[in-house]
Amino acid sequence: MHRLLPGRGVAVLLRGGRQAALFLLTDGSLHAVGNIDPSAGAAVMSRGIVGDRGGEATVASPLLKEVYSLTDGRCLNVPGLTLPVHPVRVEDGVIHVGPAGAGSPGI
Repeated sequence: MHRLLPGRGVAVLLRGGRQAALFLLTDGSLHAVGNIDPSAGAAVMSRGIVGDRGGEATVASPLLKEVYSLTDGRCLNVPGLTLPVHPVRVEDGVIHVGPAGAGSPGI
């Protein structure tokens, strides 16, 4: 976890070949969403711009600038677009990212 930079994302490869974008926020919380931009189809969300909209942690696509909630994956400026949200936990300094929609990481 010490290698993550607050406010910056990293792409992670999950079991089954899926990708997630993992973010460490300045408050120390971790969030993971799908790394594939729903509009462009490119694996770029980990390079998105982390921000805040009304107290809600967000990431903006680096391509088309849609803004997504890091909490529930919904797009805040284009209705109908969503990112899958992955559960994240830290155990003995190791970050575990589970499958999207799971209550806790199944790793």
